[in-house]
Amino acid sequence: MSALAQVLVARGGRVTGSDRALECGEPSETLDPLAVAGVELVPQDGAAVTSDTACVVMSTAIEADNPDLLAAALHDVSVRHRSDVLAECLAGKQVVAITGTSGKSTVTAMAGWVLQELGLDPTVVNGAIVPVWRSERAVGNVRLGRSDLWVIEADESDRTLNAYDFDWAVVTNVSTDHFGVDEARALFQTFAKRARVGGVSAVDEPGLLADFEPTVQGDTSCFEYGDVTFTVPMPGYHNAANALLVVVLMERMGHSLERVGEIVARFPGLHRRLERVGEANGVRVFDDYAHNPAKIAAAWHAVRREGGRVLGVWRPHGYGPLRQMLEPLAVDFSGLNSGPDELVILPVYDAGGTADRSVSSERLAERIHQVGGSTVHVLSLEDVPAWVAEQAHERDTVLVMGARDPGLPALARGIVAAL
Repeated sequence: MSALAQVLVARGGRVTGSDRALECGEPSETLDPLAVAGVELVPQDGAAVTSDTACVVMSTAIEADNPDLLAAALHDVSVRHRSDVLAECLAGKQVVAITGTSGKSTVTAMAGWVLQELGLDPTVVNGAIVPVWRSERAVGNVRLGRSDLWVIEADESDRTLNAYDFDWAVVTNVSTDHFGVDEARALFQTFAKRARVGGVSAVDEPGLLADFEPTVQGDTSCFEYGDVTFTVPMPGYHNAANALLVVVLMERMGHSLERVGEIVARFPGLHRRLERVGEANGVRVFDDYAHNPAKIAAAWHAVRREGGRVLGVWRPHGYGPLRQMLEPLAVDFSGLNSGPDELVILPVYDAGGTADRSVSSERLAERIHQVGGSTVHVLSLEDVPAWVAEQAHERDTVLVMGARDPGLPALARGIVAAL
């Protein structure tokens, strides 16, 4: 939503926006840049919606009784989904659209970065922040270019990924997240077939990653493709796999592999995608958006180093997702922390609204123990830094994980300070 707001302001529109975080006084790294960019931040009480409002744009996460939606009905103002408005912005453009259960934000950012460095000046609309695109008036999840080339992340979580028309498609992978694997695979296959020119799909081209064996050393990984060695300045097998998809896409779009390799090696990384926040007394601290079993396992394995443990700190990003994924989460976490590693589960992030709050972090911890996990702690956000400072030893790695909660980056920084 913040990315779309920036795009609409750049197109010359007057944009207002309400946010529950603003109402609650929660920290937000998006609201201040939006205000500087020209988005008018308003209370979420419906007062900003009048008969002069052209339309109200919403995401799937907004409940039907939201005051802005009620005001739109009162004033007969049309309500449009964010995907439809973004699709309208893409009319007449050359579009690269990227989807998948995991990795789509990283692939979107990397593809946009490579095309930028190739001199094609793309507009990039992403779900994650790229720090080098961030400024006082830019959140960092949008790069505004002057060409007709656009790179977008097509989110599958609400099944709106097929709202867009695009020339090139990328599908990163498929696993359980917002819904089952079979439904996700069908959505992704439909998506890939809609590309006007071509694309890359790890779902429809399983051979791309079948024998993929990157060399992972510390915070970088390397792999060979087309007689070129590619170095990825991000840890983990999954980030090497993300980079391979970008490389194959660039090759199919007609770009030199040697030039692409030079650019990938300089990729600056993303905010909250295995972002190394700091190190103190030999303990590294990473912050990551991981919120489903596949992403958690990928991040956990990526940061582990010889001679040290992983101290994982994870926050469920909602009651509904926790309830849906409780069993696979329990199984995966029990495997991850069945040895010397330790896991802290934070209370479920409560964004308000009408959620069913009958599931809890304590229930997940109980299930992890039942299926074989060892050390699991349920702690408050405030207690974690002191706990880590007491438990962590040299060569350990602290991995903060979770989606939605805007306070997690501050928690990661607080852990570094406590260490």
